[in-house]
Amino acid sequence: MRKTLLSLVGSLIAVASWAQVQSPAEFLGYELGEQFSRHYQVVDYFQQVAENSDLVNLKQYGKTYEMRPLYLAYVSTPENLAKLEQIREDNLKRAGLLDGEPSSDVSVVWLSYNVHGNESVSTEASMATIYELITNKADWLKNTVVIIDPCVNPDGRERYVNFYWEHKNAPYNPDPNSWEHHEPWPGGRANHYLFDLNRDWAWGTQTETQQRIAVYNKWLPQVHVDFHEQGVNSPYYFAPAAEPVHEFITDWQMDFQTQIGKNHAKYFDQNDWFYFTKQVFDLLYPSYGDTYPTYNGSIGMTYEQGGSGRAGLGIIKQEEDTLTLADRIAHHYTTGISTVEISSKNSSELLSQFKTFFSKPAASKYKTFVLKSDGDEDRMKALTKWLNIQGIQYGTASSSKALSGYHYGSGATKSFSIGKNDLVVNINQPKSILTTILFEPKTKLNDSLTYDITSWAIPYAYGFEAFATTADVRPSGKLSLSTFEANSLSPAYAYIFDWKGLDDARLLAAILKKDLKVRYTTRPITIDSKTFGRGSVIISQRDNGAGYHETLEELSNEFERTLYPVNSGFVMDGPDIGSGDVPYLKTPKVALIGGSGTSSLDFGATWHYMEQNLGYPVTTINTEYFGGVDLGDYDVLIMPNGWYSDFSERTVTKVKEWVQSGGTLIAVQGAIRKLKSGDLGSIDNFNSPKEKTDFEKIDEGVEEEKKLVPNSEMERFEIREYVAGAVFKVAMDNTSPLAYGYKKDYYSLKTSRDRYGYLDAGNVGVIKSADDHLSGFAGEIVKKKVGTSLVFGQERMGRGTIVYMVDNPLFRSFWYDGKLLFANAIFFAGN
Repeated sequence: MRKTLLSLVGSLIAVASWAQVQSPAEFLGYELGEQFSRHYQVVDYFQQVAENSDLVNLKQYGKTYEMRPLYLAYVSTPENLAKLEQIREDNLKRAGLLDGEPSSDVSVVWLSYNVHGNESVSTEASMATIYELITNKADWLKNTVVIIDPCVNPDGRERYVNFYWEHKNAPYNPDPNSWEHHEPWPGGRANHYLFDLNRDWAWGTQTETQQRIAVYNKWLPQVHVDFHEQGVNSPYYFAPAAEPVHEFITDWQMDFQTQIGKNHAKYFDQNDWFYFTKQVFDLLYPSYGDTYPTYNGSIGMTYEQGGSGRAGLGIIKQEEDTLTLADRIAHHYTTGISTVEISSKNSSELLSQFKTFFSKPAASKYKTFVLKSDGDEDRMKALTKWLNIQGIQYGTASSSKALSGYHYGSGATKSFSIGKNDLVVNINQPKSILTTILFEPKTKLNDSLTYDITSWAIPYAYGFEAFATTADVRPSGKLSLSTFEANSLSPAYAYIFDWKGLDDARLLAAILKKDLKVRYTTRPITIDSKTFGRGSVIISQRDNGAGYHETLEELSNEFERTLYPVNSGFVMDGPDIGSGDVPYLKTPKVALIGGSGTSSLDFGATWHYMEQNLGYPVTTINTEYFGGVDLGDYDVLIMPNGWYSDFSERTVTKVKEWVQSGGTLIAVQGAIRKLKSGDLGSIDNFNSPKEKTDFEKIDEGVEEEKKLVPNSEMERFEIREYVAGAVFKVAMDNTSPLAYGYKKDYYSLKTSRDRYGYLDAGNVGVIKSADDHLSGFAGEIVKKKVGTSLVFGQERMGRGTIVYMVDNPLFRSFWYDGKLLFANAIFFAGN
């Protein structure tokens, strides 16, 4: 009797905890699926749930670029919510990131909705999911905290929802040809700066990611789900994932993915819903919403519902039935609830396996990664800032004997020693697997048919000389990075600062925005026994007048750049300040082309770079009206990657005449193809008629061989001409303005098989041999052709300059070493 009474009381308490909560339909005034909810409505609904249920804590964790709030809902029993901080700390204790033993046994499931804005159904499903959890599934919450992010990308989602509300028929038209099923450029997939937030988890280039990762790494859930949509005619996809699966993902992680998939299948089978598993969506690239959590000990998964931006409220599929928004909500709702169910039922095992994941280092050949400092503190500070965000441990070490290891720059085994301020990363640390995957020179591919890039090693991305060694070298000290001492400037003949990295470019941008006049040296210059390299910036009293140093002091301290006084125009070595080798730098007015015919992601990366990295004004011009723009108002024109289908012959001629009159044109990837087709510039696919003939023979041989390839093997045959984000070593002419501040070698991430021969002059960055392929998948035919090819170059045309960037140095904004290159193109290349 007592047990029955307690059960009854418990049931009454459970009912009381949600009795005042309105369902989505009651609160919104329409059934989910009848229309798209605005972001403010979603926020209001979650706030209503949190205010009326003691099973929900709602916390704002940030804002988007467009100032929309970002929220997390913590869903569990009142008892668990009361000790939420203890549960969080216990989770980190299991991972070895905090000292001590956990005293609670509650697992954590994190559900992320709508990372791609126009994959809009999942935010609708999040409202149905939280309501079901607190009304009918509260028993599952006794041993589980569910964290719900109802909309990872509000800015992109609102872009899509606004489009749909503006263009839908009444009530809606399922005909795929209707306007409501055709988003205009750039679509709602990406965030404000048109970044794909699902590729930004590890790199954290966007404000949404930065704020979310800060919270995520304080929790490290046992299960993480990223809700997506795919093509209209695709059935639902859920785990287990496809190959390639990274070799360090544990058997348990894959086994539990299968258990989850079988649980979903049970419900889908009951409803006669189609689905598929083990295809398309792999677990390799470390910056996805499934892989990044997986490499941090979670069961990380992607769920994909058919529909995406084309589906709207309903669309006719190939089977001639209509896929509705209500259908799509039901599918995502079902997998969300199913995920919580099986996670709760296996909570103890999830916690045990999670602890095991962090208990031993990765089974890696290499135990230690050493990055040579070479005195480049700015680059080292940028790297250590990122490592701190990731929770990756590092330090310095001393070694009395010579070591040997894999040399990232050559791909060979070499001897080396550890300098006193070299960065040492050992894999014997809690985040061993994440560390190893991010630093490993070559990722093992058990299947070359992959969904994304296959190389991302941090030493390449940051441009360090580095070694991976089998020796187990433990860091024994802290990096000694100097603390900036504020400048106190007094009137002087001039001031100078070196040109080594992005922070120097940011200071130059700020100086130019304040209308100070600057010069720069085209040759090394020695002042008071200190040598400044090419590109070093000089600000003189003669150019700016009395009092200039006050503005300069304020700016240099803001950007933490040390300025050195120049007390005479006569220098110890190199060109004097008044020399023609120290030219005046004209403040450039910069324009960036976007719109239909350009890659929205590449446009966004450049836009973000200009405003958020460099801090320099840029005018964005849409291809729709580009033909009517007076280019004479601009000094630099950036053509990001794209196909430029809207550019007529007349438009190309207009650009050509502008360059000839003195403009600097920066053409990236696909833009170069447009220039070539329009006979703008001398760049060509091949160096010589003989080489052209050789490559034509390769192509002819491939086409002949292709005739007899079985259909089932065609995809694998064709990847011989495919490059999946591979790293190539590029020889740089660092005496060229385009390469000021660089060493002799640069590591380029090649995401396109485009191949161009050397220019007659102005070859700034070139691949000299197929052997310069260092990491990542590149098909055998790609390697043959890309060997001996141009990567970066510039050529004169009339009074102007064309800068060629065959590889995009701003790709996804995480290739830190490419950012100075783009500043050089803007400020120096055409000056």
